[in-house]
Amino acid sequence: MIRAINQFIGLYIREIMNTFRNPAVIILSIVQPLLWIVFFGSSFAYAPVSFLTDFFQTDNYVAFLLSGQLATSMLFVGMFSSLSLIQDKKSGYVRRIMTSPTRNYIIFLSKVFGASTRGMLQVPIVFIGVMILGVQIPDAIGLMMFLFSLLLLSLGLSSIYLLLTMSSSDWQIPTLISNFINLPLMFASTALFPNDNFPPWMQIISNLNPVSYSSTFGREIIFAGNITEVNWIYFYYLLIFAGFMLLVGIIVANKTLNID
Repeated sequence: MIRAINQFIGLYIREIMNTFRNPAVIILSIVQPLLWIVFFGSSFAYAPVSFLTDFFQTDNYVAFLLSGQLATSMLFVGMFSSLSLIQDKKSGYVRRIMTSPTRNYIIFLSKVFGASTRGMLQVPIVFIGVMILGVQIPDAIGLMMFLFSLLLLSLGLSSIYLLLTMSSSDWQIPTLISNFINLPLMFASTALFPNDNFPPWMQIISNLNPVSYSSTFGREIIFAGNITEVNWIYFYYLLIFAGFMLLVGIIVANKTLNID
């Protein structure tokens, strides 16, 4: 167990160090959600207050959009985790690791947690940006649970992408998967709009979509400013989602992760 923990820590630190060796990745990962919030969030800047209150339950659409945009950002975090694995395969790094006593599931977990950490780097800057736009930040406990829910979503989504590309060395696969999955998951969720007016088939997707659960849970914290009025079923769903996908990923990694 101690050896496995040390192996995980070593591989995880490498993932984080690779991120900071490329400042452009950090800058783009921070700028992208800010641009979404500033430009898309401003699309309702002059909408009547009565409309905003009735439709979004707030007079500030940016407050509604905040948790949804951060949740959808985790979709692309998952894609980058799979690209990182394929790059390590092509460079021969995975081959070297797999010839050592390191178990396959350690490689998988280091990739998942490394990608999730990269995704969480954008959150503090985004919060500073939305504060300038008039959004009230929740109290310390509410903020902590908000961040934890985003982390759970990121862990689950990163696991899915790695599962889909674990036995492949073709960089086109995660790109195609991203284009095929990310946009439907984003628009068929409560990230941008309430799902009350969705057609029935989109409501089914939205009600099963982890992006919806993360968006709604975080939104309730933002609106209330604390955790006293949140529906915890959203959080429990994310906890089960992340735990299940990590477990499946560990099992599949031990059986299918290869160095081709």
